[in-house]
Amino acid sequence: MLIDIAYAMAPSQQGNTGGMIGSLIPLVLIFVIFYFLLIRPQQKRSKEHKKMLENLKKGDKVITSGGVYGVIEAVGTNTITVKIAENVRVKLGKAFIAALRPPSEED
Repeated sequence: MLIDIAYAMAPSQQGNTGGMIGSLIPLVLIFVIFYFLLIRPQQKRSKEHKKMLENLKKGDKVITSGGVYGVIEAVGTNTITVKIAENVRVKLGKAFIAALRPPSEED
């Protein structure tokens, strides 16, 4: 009696695996959308920022992450000296440089 019930349930469980795969498709689709809309652009911006930091040189006009405008006076391995006013120089970590100012921008 019990064996007949077990055999009767076996085909319905095989059909259940297709339903399980079908329920995973939306999750995979959401992950793919998040990758292309959020993760990939952030990685691209991070690579561009890192490349910009590696190419900094004396005389470049920069904006710090705190919003301070200045001109690079010296570049070290991990630090940068920025001139923010006459006789005022600030030593910063390279990671705190947010962007290069365009040459056309006024001082």
